[in-house]
Amino acid sequence: MRVSTTLFLALPILITAQQQKPLLDTLQEQASSYLGQAQLYFEKAKSYVPGAIQSPINTGTANIAAKNVTPLTKENWYQTLKSSTSATSQGPSTWMVFVSGGNKTCYGQCDGVERAWSESATLFAADPNAPHLGYINCDSEAIMCGIWAAGPPAIWYIQLPVVGKDQSTPATTIHIVSLNTTTTTAKEIVQIHTQKAYEKTPVYEGAFHPFDGWLAQFGLNTVLAYVVTVFGLIPSWAFMIIISFVSRNVMSRRVGNPNVARAEAERRAQPQGGAPAANN
Repeated sequence: MRVSTTLFLALPILITAQQQKPLLDTLQEQASSYLGQAQLYFEKAKSYVPGAIQSPINTGTANIAAKNVTPLTKENWYQTLKSSTSATSQGPSTWMVFVSGGNKTCYGQCDGVERAWSESATLFAADPNAPHLGYINCDSEAIMCGIWAAGPPAIWYIQLPVVGKDQSTPATTIHIVSLNTTTTTAKEIVQIHTQKAYEKTPVYEGAFHPFDGWLAQFGLNTVLAYVVTVFGLIPSWAFMIIISFVSRNVMSRRVGNPNVARAEAERRAQPQGGAPAANN
């Protein structure tokens, strides 16, 4: 009976111990709770921190470059470049125009060249003999790049001649210097002007010359630029549908009406010449 009485008295304690969680599980739950609260506090504090803090040096370089560079568009490029020279000028007006682009025209590979250009524009800002600086983005100015037939990344080194007293204008000299998307530095861009590195490339004299080309003389470069841009907006599958439609029409015309073709074949099969067969 003692054993039975002892077991009977200890039974509530055993049941209570069985219902309680182990100490390790309790500690794990408390630790998870603390970690969750700490993570919430961390995320809240992180929201008050600016997502991107730019370097003061990079910000200053970008600001100087923006003030020193003239954006060229299809509306202002001709007047902007031409107005930089006159009969009172001592020599030709020199422009360095950086042709760049984004994901559409440069396939996202012009970021490094863009930084080098910004740095070179900052260096040119301290040079009294620096050329005029221009900038074209072919993503946002597709028509403009079409008028020049320009592709990024490149530097167009343009020398506009002095207008003569008789208002005659000699030919405009253009050198197109292609830029490497991975190795181009600001020093190399500056040397295009200071070391006359542009002379390593031939003078551009093609039909798309924006000032002296025959397309520009007849005003066809702008029209052609619009046509090319519109065709570039048409998806490739649309061209496949048009080609399929045209080819089917051509083939159907060549085959013709099957009844007409059968009658023509029967006519050719009949014997030609001689008298018709006599009737018995």
